[in-house]
Amino acid sequence: MDVNKIRNIAIIAHVDHGKTTLVDKLLMAGKLFKDHETPGELIMDSNDLERERGITILAKNVSVRYKDYKINVIDTPGHSDFGGEVERVLNMADGVLLLVDAFEGPMPQTRFVLQKALQLGLKPIVVVNKVDKKNCTPDEVHEQVFELMFQLDATENQLDFPTFYGSAKNGWMSTDWKTPTDSIVPLLDGIIEHIPAPKIGEGFTQMLITSLEYSAYTGRVAIGRVHRGGIKAGQPVALIKRDTKAIVKSKIKDLYVFEGFGKEKVEEVKPGEICALVGLEGFEIGDTVADIDNPEAMQSIKIDEPTMSMLFTINNSPFYGKEGKFVTSRHIKERLEKELEKNLALRVGDTGSADSFMVFGRGVLHLSVLIETMRREGYELQIGQPQVIFKEIDGVKSEPIEELTIDLPEVVSGKAIETVSQRKGEMTNMEPKGDRMILKFTIPSRGIIGLRNYLLNVTAGEAIVTHRFLEYQPYRGEIPGRINGSLIVMEQGEAIAYSLNNMQDRGKFFIEAGEPIYEGQVVGENNRSGDLVINITKTKKLTNMRASGADEKMRIAPPVKFSLEEALEYIQADEYVEVTPKSIRLRKIYLNESERKRNSK
Repeated sequence: MDVNKIRNIAIIAHVDHGKTTLVDKLLMAGKLFKDHETPGELIMDSNDLERERGITILAKNVSVRYKDYKINVIDTPGHSDFGGEVERVLNMADGVLLLVDAFEGPMPQTRFVLQKALQLGLKPIVVVNKVDKKNCTPDEVHEQVFELMFQLDATENQLDFPTFYGSAKNGWMSTDWKTPTDSIVPLLDGIIEHIPAPKIGEGFTQMLITSLEYSAYTGRVAIGRVHRGGIKAGQPVALIKRDTKAIVKSKIKDLYVFEGFGKEKVEEVKPGEICALVGLEGFEIGDTVADIDNPEAMQSIKIDEPTMSMLFTINNSPFYGKEGKFVTSRHIKERLEKELEKNLALRVGDTGSADSFMVFGRGVLHLSVLIETMRREGYELQIGQPQVIFKEIDGVKSEPIEELTIDLPEVVSGKAIETVSQRKGEMTNMEPKGDRMILKFTIPSRGIIGLRNYLLNVTAGEAIVTHRFLEYQPYRGEIPGRINGSLIVMEQGEAIAYSLNNMQDRGKFFIEAGEPIYEGQVVGENNRSGDLVINITKTKKLTNMRASGADEKMRIAPPVKFSLEEALEYIQADEYVEVTPKSIRLRKIYLNESERKRNSK
C-alpha cells in the first residue's frame, strides 16, 4: 500500500455526542458489509458493558477503504476517567475528527482530549453533529470551537480547520448545515483532502507499542504504528523497555494489518501503517520495537497520575463462594496483574496483608468498570470506600481539584449551588441556556463522590453532571459526609415481611422480603444519625385465637436498589461493598456488634 494513500484518524468527542454512531456510518460508506449483512447499531462498542452504559470504554481501531485510499479509524472513549486509553492511541493518528453536538457545544471532556491532540500537533477536522435537533445553533457552536482551540494554544495551521455539519444518525454530512446531502461521502472526501498522509522518519526500524490484544491461540499481540524503516515477518528486532531502557532481543513471528474489522496477514509493513505483531516476548505498552543492530528508543507515552484509590479484598462474608468461581486472593491478584498490562492509568499497591490490595485509578467510574468486568467473569470480592490521593507539594498538603459542569433546569439551580458550596466547591461561571442553567465550579475530587446521585434525586433525573481533573491545589478542609446512619442486621436468616413492615418508620430499606441476610449486613438507611441494629428475621407469633380485623394489609415501600457506582459512593469508612456475580450487598467491616464497639474505641 502506497503510504500517501493512508490516513490515520482518531475520533474524539464528549460522552454521547454521537462518536460511535459516526464510526458506524463510515463503515457503511466503506462498503464493509455485504448487502445481506445487517451489523446493527454501535458496532464498535463490542463489549457488553459499553452497550449497556452507552459509553465507549476501550479504544479500538478499524479500517475503511474509500476510492483507492485506506482510512484507519480509531474510536476513543469520551470520558476523562478513561484518559489513559486516549493518551496512548492518539500516538497512532495524524489527525483528529472533533465531534461536537450542535446544541450542547464543546463540553469539558471534549476539551480534555482535544488538548492532548493539539499538543501532539495533530490536524483537526470539526464535525458539528445532530444539526437535526430542535433549537440547535450550529454557527454559534462553530465559534465556540474556534474559541476553545484558541484558548488551548492551537497553531495557525490547526486553527484553520475545515468544518462539516450533519447528522450521523441520519447518515449525511455537508459543508453547509442548511443544505443537507444524502450521504456521508463529503466527510470522507474532507478526510482525504485535509488530513496529511503519515510522516515518515528517516532511518532504521522504529515502532511504539500503543495497544495490546490477547488471543488464546497466539498469546499477546502488540499493536502500534510503524514510525520508520518498515517491518518484515520473521525479522529479528530489539525491544527497548519504556522505563529502564533495557534492550531485549526478540523475533517477530507473524505480521498483520487491520482490514475492516479483522486482520490480514502480510509479509511486510511500510512506515505509516498501523499493524499487529505476533511472537514478541514480554513487551509492555510504551516499549519501542527497534532495529536489532541500531536500536533507538522513541519517546514513551506520558500518562496522567491516578487521583483515587480503593481497597480490594477477598470476600469473607458468611455468603462467600456461593455465586462466584474465583474467590481466593491468588485469583484476585492474578486478575489485577493481567489488568495492569493493558490498563495504563491503573496502579496496584501493597497493603501489607496477603489478601487485600490497594488499587489506584482515575476516578470512581474507571475503577467501577474494572469491578463490574471482574464480577461478570465470576469473581467475588469486597471493596472499601473510595479515597482521594493527597500529595505534599512544597510542604503544603494538596488534593486533586476537578472542573465540574452541571446542566440543569433553572428552577432547581439554587439547590445545586448550595450543595456544591457545602462540598467546598467554588463557582466560576453561570450562564442560562433556554430554560436551563449551565453552572461551572472547581471542586475537590472528594466532593464529587456521591454528588451525581444526590443531584439526580433533587432534580428528578434532569441534571447532567460532567467533570474532569484539573490539577492539585492546597487542601480545602473537611467536607460533611453522609448524616444518616445505617440499619444493620442482628442475626443471619431471611428478611420477613412482617418485621420489615413494623420497621418501616425507622428508615428506608435496600432489601426485599424473603432475601437471605447475615449479621452485620447493612440493609437500610436510618432516618436519624447513628447506626441502628435491628432484627428483621422475626415472624408473627401465631395463636389459635383470631380477632377480627387484627391482620390489616401490609404495605411495604419498594426497596432502594443501588448500582455498583452508587453503592461505592454511598458507603462510609467502616463499610464494604460485597460484590459477587449476582448480587451487590453493603456490610460493616466488623460484622459482630461487640467487635464494632471495641474497634470504635
